[in-house]
Amino acid sequence: MTRYALAVDVGGTKMEAALVGEDGVLVHGSRSRRATGRDATPASLDDAIATVIAHALSRLPDDAELVGAGIGSAGPIDRNVGQILPVNMPAARGYGLAEAVRTAASGLLGRELPTVFGHDGGALALAESWLGATKDARSSLSIVVSTGVGGGFVVNGSYIPGATGNAGHLGQVRREGGLTLEEIASGPASAAWAQQQGWSGATGEDLARDAAAGVAIARAAIERSAKAVGEALADAATLVDLDTVAIGGGFSRVSDDYIELVQQALTASAAHEYSRKARVVRSGLGDEGPLIGAAALVLR
Repeated sequence: MTRYALAVDVGGTKMEAALVGEDGVLVHGSRSRRATGRDATPASLDDAIATVIAHALSRLPDDAELVGAGIGSAGPIDRNVGQILPVNMPAARGYGLAEAVRTAASGLLGRELPTVFGHDGGALALAESWLGATKDARSSLSIVVSTGVGGGFVVNGSYIPGATGNAGHLGQVRREGGLTLEEIASGPASAAWAQQQGWSGATGEDLARDAAAGVAIARAAIERSAKAVGEALADAATLVDLDTVAIGGGFSRVSDDYIELVQQALTASAAHEYSRKARVVRSGLGDEGPLIGAAALVLR
């Protein structure tokens, strides 16, 4: 009998769920999503959870052994009590995500389903270490650069959650002018900065298009983001002695050379030879990484 996990990923713009097998492969047709957004409330999250979990469980194979639910969420979180305290969903602060998923899934199954809860950056890091770009690393950090910026650490194959589950929360590290890295380098922040310089676009997709067409302000916004990320990673590599950093997320694909720009900034900024050796690579799992990582919290 094949072991499966129910995987739930909660972010600032969407919630997704899917079934993931013990080989890390998503069950065909089991993945679905619902919007979250800055105005998300406990009631809207309850509704989204019920919908995406019901869809996933309806695709459970006949020979499946469903061993648990794994949840990765945008943070900060409090892993000890199962709550989220998200920067990008202020009305959902204190929401009991772990219990909500456990209750919804257990009700549909008619039995108690064990549930493991973690930060989405940590889930991604575990997935990359298991099947992705950092599987040969001894000490790695995996990050997402998207609507927000987050990450997680894996050392010698083990996920390092920290005291409350927030280790690797790189997006809230302070950078220039007292701004956080997320306030400088995320997709929305980069678009807002470009608008302040006179650019007329609105989104990260617009930045990608205009930079490719040679619009100087759009290109400058991308380079500004990559430089800030690289400098923050240089500090992380110096502090934690990383050998590999994997980067995923929609805004990390805003230009073909974004990863190279981050690497250049890390190498130029790192304080010591060992931290200058940290390699920056693109995520090996694409947009399935967060769900695979949520499942890995149960399966690994």
